[in-house]
Amino acid sequence: MAADLLTFTEHGIYCPVGDFHIDPWRPVDRALITHGHADHARPGHARYLATEAAAPVMRHRLGEIRLDTIRYGETRQIGGVEVSFHPAGHVPGSAQIRLAHRGQVWVVSGDYKIEEDGLSEPFEPVPCHAFITECTFGLPVFRWDPQPDVVAAIRDWWAACAAAGKTAVLGAYALGKAQRILAQLDPEQGPILTHGAVEATNRVLRDQGLILPPTVQVTAEITAKTHPGALVMATPSALGTPWMKRFGATETGFASGWMRMRGVRRRRGADRGFVMSDHADWPGLNSAIAETGAERIFVTHGYTSVFRKWLEDQGYDAQIVETQFEGESVETDSDSDAPEPGPTGDAQ
Repeated sequence: MAADLLTFTEHGIYCPVGDFHIDPWRPVDRALITHGHADHARPGHARYLATEAAAPVMRHRLGEIRLDTIRYGETRQIGGVEVSFHPAGHVPGSAQIRLAHRGQVWVVSGDYKIEEDGLSEPFEPVPCHAFITECTFGLPVFRWDPQPDVVAAIRDWWAACAAAGKTAVLGAYALGKAQRILAQLDPEQGPILTHGAVEATNRVLRDQGLILPPTVQVTAEITAKTHPGALVMATPSALGTPWMKRFGATETGFASGWMRMRGVRRRRGADRGFVMSDHADWPGLNSAIAETGAERIFVTHGYTSVFRKWLEDQGYDAQIVETQFEGESVETDSDSDAPEPGPTGDAQ
């Protein structure tokens, strides 16, 4: 029996034949990166490989790194392993990484979602023998409403806040979800303000050609008086901090898959919760796995025990892999690597 194409080490997911790691959490010589979120693209590696679309955000976050790029669907030979990157639908530039060697095909999905969001490259099923999948939202309760319905609810909430003389402050991760929401908003409805971490990412993505509405970064001069009726796109960590005082009377919202869970909105201190995630929901996870045709499934970060048991009941050879990937956190901005507000209240 041939050895597994991938192994799981203290540094991360490792391919012995190709001598490279995928999304390693400790410094390695060669790292193949699925996307630019902080728990997958970490500093300290000697060499990086990522998609052309993920590269600008990675350089923005990690600075001067030795980064090579690859197009979706392009094939590279690395140490005898055929490697290609395929859209994951998670955030712009995100990828699943396909590995093929001597008849074995493995796919590392990174983070992914099935619903097309109009911003990220749509998810592409990749046939394989073994599939490594997240299960951040691996419980049947997690089922997402269609994006147009969620965005319509955000627009209505913003309008109601403005009519009541309040500023609507919406928490969303600075890379991916914030731009996904912004792209669906109408700037004619009112001013759209952004936390510094969100606006920094906006600039990177705009430079890549992504279309976003006009936004104004929040500075010390920005207040509710200068921009009445505004919607503020903030990082989750900015909600409830002194940074918000400049907006006077506010209502806060939080866009997250965790808003499906009772009590989470209260813990986050938000007035409104909007159920939206850049990760697959329960039906999405199951359909993605089925479309791969894989018999072996490795589950990481999320409801791993429950999801593994479910997959075994469906006839899969399922195993749990311990990783340092975090997915969409309930309590932090870990999925976005958003800077905390600085001493003046603005992102550093």
